Amino acid sequence: MHDKSILVTGCSSGIGRCVALGLRDRGYRVFATARRDQDIARLEQSGLTAIRLHVDDPASVADAASQVLAASAGHVYGLFNNAAYGQPGAVEDLSWEALEAQLRTNVLGWHELTRRLIPGMRERGEGRIIQNSSVLGLVVMPYRGAYNCSKFALEGLSDTLRLELHGSGVWVSLIEPGPISSRFRENAHAKFKQYIDAENSVHRDNYRAMEQRLVKQGPTTGFTLPPEAVLKKVIHALESPRPRARYAVTTPTYIFATLRRLLSTRQLDWILRRASGGGGR
Repeated sequence: MHDKSILVTGCSSGIGRCVALGLRDRGYRVFATARRDQDIARLEQSGLTAIRLHVDDPASVADAASQVLAASAGHVYGLFNNAAYGQPGAVEDLSWEALEAQLRTNVLGWHELTRRLIPGMRERGEGRIIQNSSVLGLVVMPYRGAYNCSKFALEGLSDTLRLELHGSGVWVSLIEPGPISSRFRENAHAKFKQYIDAENSVHRDNYRAMEQRLVKQGPTTGFTLPPEAVLKKVIHALESPRPRARYAVTTPTYIFATLRRLLSTRQLDWILRRASGGGGR
């Protein structure tokens, strides 16, 4: 059992909710964030301390961090950054607004929240920063350019932060899942409809096939794992005396991490095009 405090973002469903509940059951004091009133209420009913957080809003990030620090006497032992979404669409179809929105949520908000919690961790000489990245922070796939960009940026920031925190007692870990059961595709489809003019794009035929995958119910691949697979890695990153810098989750992550080291760029491109169902026109 543990009495340490941990902040988990993006807890309305999927990975975030699973991790928050799993850590609660291990005795952690869990601060769980969500945006909507109904999700806040559900988290509170589950015995979690719910915090409203719009991770794309600097004022909301500052307010959430202040609430958690006040409630934990200035020290949060662990942070699991998870609140994110995937913006589908070809790179040439991404507007300034679409890409900016993706980076505000998936990178800038995480960075600001992390930055506000580090001083307390440094003061106590201990802490764990756990970033929920993706296999798409290792390799790219077509029509996922904004999301690829956000996860590569996250990996770069996290690797740099790990080096800068060396010797402080604060450890930084990246978790790199492939397909996990969640509402990820549902949320991605909403962002696609919001930002991408599919019918006037040269990629419209590929978009139709992509939308069929986004609206499909249930797993789209046999490699899909439940969110408990991520929870297992989060627990190790929190409780191991020497947490890993990276945790691969799902078979595709292991496969692509290996192929990236072994193959030429041209060879890997061929595999990634086939794995993603196409790309190019």
